[in-house]
Amino acid sequence: MVITGATSGIGLATAIRFIQEGAFVIGVGRSAKRINRAQKMITETNPKSRFVFLLADLGDQDLVHALGTKIKAQLYQHGYQQLDVLINNAGVYLEKKHTTADGIEMTFAVNHLAPFTLTYELLTLLRQSQRGRVLTITSYSHRITPLNLHRITKPYPYISFLAYKRSKLCNVLFTYEFNRRIKGVEAFAVDPGLVNTKIVSKGDMGLFAWFGRWRILKGTSTDVPVTTLLFISSKDQIDTSKGYYFKGCQPLKPSPNARRKDLARDLWDLSSQLTGINWD
Repeated sequence: MVITGATSGIGLATAIRFIQEGAFVIGVGRSAKRINRAQKMITETNPKSRFVFLLADLGDQDLVHALGTKIKAQLYQHGYQQLDVLINNAGVYLEKKHTTADGIEMTFAVNHLAPFTLTYELLTLLRQSQRGRVLTITSYSHRITPLNLHRITKPYPYISFLAYKRSKLCNVLFTYEFNRRIKGVEAFAVDPGLVNTKIVSKGDMGLFAWFGRWRILKGTSTDVPVTTLLFISSKDQIDTSKGYYFKGCQPLKPSPNARRKDLARDLWDLSSQLTGINWD
């Protein structure tokens, strides 16, 4: 399995748990220092662990494409011809507006475009699995969130919590449109709930970031979302009659906007254009 954002929080906890369950894990991080720390923690937890960490900046589309190539090479090197699970967990919350080298707002680029691209890069290997699955971490915050695709790459004015909420809505829209278009692999949007992690403190600090940090302190441990991720990843068959948005091992109905087929289609087309991907 592959886990992005695997050096801390939900990603690291998931990597440790899946390694304990016997999985071969490829973790992705954007800091060499955090990667070294995570590797040490995993080894101390399980000396016989089987894992590899790769360094990548998910805000750079060229590096996301290159990451896909590196992941394939690592899987082949370790004797795997398939990928069973991809967990798109990496995400950012940025108080101030940042843009990528391509001029795209960074929250949208990292939280949505990176999973979109990496899933495409690994799709062939996911299809080789008997039950290939793509799990993308979203958030309850996607609810009651407007989405103007004409302004999402260069939002003005930039409001940090709205940029984050829009990116989480995009995660759900991507999941549903993926399942409509792609056969042989299932995608799920996973709402971890309010979890005590450091996602807010990693970005710029401002009014909304300070409020977010205070609120997150009231969150659950990472054990709660990890249990859901393990459930979806390991269960032979999952009842998706009620949809693909899960929280606490149960399907929930996402927001009305998240269920709009026209919006999902338009987001998919825009994302394909921005990333240069042709899914056909």
